[in-house]
Amino acid sequence: MGILSESTKGWKKELNLISWNGREPKYDIREWSPEREKMGKGVTLSREELAALKELLNRSDI
Repeated sequence: MGILSESTKGWKKELNLISWNGREPKYDIREWSPEREKMGKGVTLSREELAALKELLNRSDI
């Protein structure tokens, strides 16, 4: 869906919609290596959780 940031070593923190092991797709935020052969620890969010996060960010003073 999009790149949030990129490190000096080329790793990209991305937001993706991913289905793990054939399950219902979830929104996923994690870092991926330049060739996408490795991934870092991340967090997966349901549609409802992503909407709640969006609401919290909209209310914050960022």
